[in-house]
Amino acid sequence: MKSSLKHILKKYLKYYKIRYRFSLQLWKRQQMLVMHYKRLKESGDLPIIQDTGLKVFSQFEEDGMLLYIFALLEMSNKTFIEFGSDDGVNSNSANLYFHHGFNGLFMDGNPKAIERGQYFFNKRPNITKKAPVFKHAMITAENINELIESSGFTGDIGLLSIDIDGNDYWVWKAIHVVSPQVVIIETHNEFGLNDIVVPYDPNYFYPGKHPDYHGASPIAMTKLAKHKGYRLVGSNTLGFNFIYIREDLLKDELPEVAVESLLTDPSNEVAQSRFEPIKDWEYLTENFN
Repeated sequence: MKSSLKHILKKYLKYYKIRYRFSLQLWKRQQMLVMHYKRLKESGDLPIIQDTGLKVFSQFEEDGMLLYIFALLEMSNKTFIEFGSDDGVNSNSANLYFHHGFNGLFMDGNPKAIERGQYFFNKRPNITKKAPVFKHAMITAENINELIESSGFTGDIGLLSIDIDGNDYWVWKAIHVVSPQVVIIETHNEFGLNDIVVPYDPNYFYPGKHPDYHGASPIAMTKLAKHKGYRLVGSNTLGFNFIYIREDLLKDELPEVAVESLLTDPSNEVAQSRFEPIKDWEYLTENFN
């Protein structure tokens, strides 16, 4: 009997959690939070971004951090592009879509994930917006601009989210048809404070020849960000999803932070131990001077 009740309770809590994601109660709480951040901006008494985490749809606490940034930006551009998003449900953009009127583009290389996403977002539409654009594509540095432009997106956008477990660095470096206010991108914290990037391979498919041999270190990614006109302002607690903001925005409210300050979670030491078997493999260090 206890086992049966436990199973029923577990199913109920899972159902409640899913329903709560779309509840009026959650929408109201987030609107109150946006207004709270705006008042704090006026008073100059803002929290640090690392204290604003909140998980609704995101993998970790990225939803809250992005909400904080876009509240300070007055929600001035409600457009997102996210790729490596699977079905877009547990993504960095879903909360902005369902609760804050954003819309945009999801891209992924898995056609079944794209079908799931289309079904999910059409079943639970944002009443103020049409469903996002979903595109099935294998993304490379060579095709990314055409993929974005052919989907109807150019110029200024609010959010660019990149997580393709491979050529994230090279794809972001190649993008020029859009200018995001905010970029969130996965770095390879296994590489520690080394300034290294795995060479570009247009045919890469995770896990490749080693599951940790891909991507760019936090230091290398931040150098690229600066080259493209962005500064580092935060990350998720585990220190691998880095958040950058365009240099012309919120200079006083969101100061630049050091890479080292975001790699303090104990999990980073464990992650960096996995670098040992591949430390002598081929890596690049880019110089933008």
